[in-house]
Amino acid sequence: MISGSFLIAAFVVAIAVMILAISKWGIHPFLAIMGVSLLLAISVGLPLDDVPQIIGKGFSSIFASIGIVIILGTLIGLILEKTGAAIRLADLIVRLIGPKYPQLAMLLIGWVVSVPVFCDSGFIIVNPIRKWLGKKSNCPSATLTVALAAGLMVSHVLIPPTPGPVAAAGMIGLENNLILIIGFGVLVSFFPLLAALFYATYIGKRVTSADDLDVESISNAYNENDLPSGTASIFPIILPIVLMASGSVAAFMDQGTPLKSVVVFLGKPVIALAAGLLSALPLLMRSKKMKELYDITQESLKVSGPIIFITAAGSVLGQVIVEAGFVGYIQQNAGALQSLGLFFPFIVAAILKSAQGSSTVALTTTAGLMGLYTSSSSLMYVLGLTTPVDASLVVMAIGAGAMTVSHANDSYFWVVTNFGKLTPQDGYRTQTAVTGIMGVTAMAFIWVLSLIF
Repeated sequence: MISGSFLIAAFVVAIAVMILAISKWGIHPFLAIMGVSLLLAISVGLPLDDVPQIIGKGFSSIFASIGIVIILGTLIGLILEKTGAAIRLADLIVRLIGPKYPQLAMLLIGWVVSVPVFCDSGFIIVNPIRKWLGKKSNCPSATLTVALAAGLMVSHVLIPPTPGPVAAAGMIGLENNLILIIGFGVLVSFFPLLAALFYATYIGKRVTSADDLDVESISNAYNENDLPSGTASIFPIILPIVLMASGSVAAFMDQGTPLKSVVVFLGKPVIALAAGLLSALPLLMRSKKMKELYDITQESLKVSGPIIFITAAGSVLGQVIVEAGFVGYIQQNAGALQSLGLFFPFIVAAILKSAQGSSTVALTTTAGLMGLYTSSSSLMYVLGLTTPVDASLVVMAIGAGAMTVSHANDSYFWVVTNFGKLTPQDGYRTQTAVTGIMGVTAMAFIWVLSLIF
């Protein structure tokens, strides 16, 4: 019989080896997590004949629940990117807010654009607008860089259909209630965005960017006539949200109502995002890029594939931990852990994010460790987080940790510093600092919400 102390030691060593493998040894997260899962399963004495089945069970559960959702969300985002719809969304916000508040405009542009588009791509897409707005408003370039990067990061880790939050929600057990995650994501976003706004204004006066703000080249990159309409641009984002929200409301209707079946069906994430994809096709038609749909689909599979497989690997690790009896041991000694509550997933995600750089890996790995909120053999149960609202707050806490912090081992850090024309040292003063501030601020607000809900 394996002792509880050995299980704890094996778990700690497994996490440490995984972090080292990813961050120091340059091993791909998929191989690192799968390898650690296999070694952990063997070291804790799981029957060798059962190990393949345990791995298969954890791996396949992701494909059965959220794999298609991630692919569809990525595909919609790429269509918005390729057709200029993402830039149109940014332009609408600039017009709404006006040039007098450029930091706020950049912050909200990033927040909206990163819902369907990865933050790395989002920064590159919106960067010409950032430079254009900086020239028009005479706002320090670093201020706008920090504001844009912060806005992109917040929705990247908190709001579906961005794949990271979608994956985390599915692994926690909320794959059919994404509208709850969206609602909490929007609500939780407010305070980290506000903190980022103040910090961007503060640090922008103290950091000098090498960005020369060449307004002529910016104007050439930003052609108004080539962009789709605002309605067409936002519809592929709004439609899935409306359908999922309607499906959640319909779940409370009387049983046997024909309308209920239809609305609940349309509100399923896979169906809602499929509808969003169909509504995005006119964007390709208008821009005469329908022939590129095959290539865009191929690219989306390349982009979403690593996320799905890393997510599946995280699920395998979580399954091994459950089968090893780790959760059962914690349940018997749950006093100290229960006192951590929502801070436990935040701390784990923050450690993973800081150690290996990827917010998506931090999101999915931590969610895999937490397990289903409906399962009595999960860490969620140990922490007393057993309702849909509790599970939603856990996803938010994981998201807050997954942005704490972005530094040199994060590709997004280099996108922001390179396109923002900042030195690496100034990158730490801007990007690293603001993600730390946002993560802690978000977690503080999540804790307050947990007292209310």
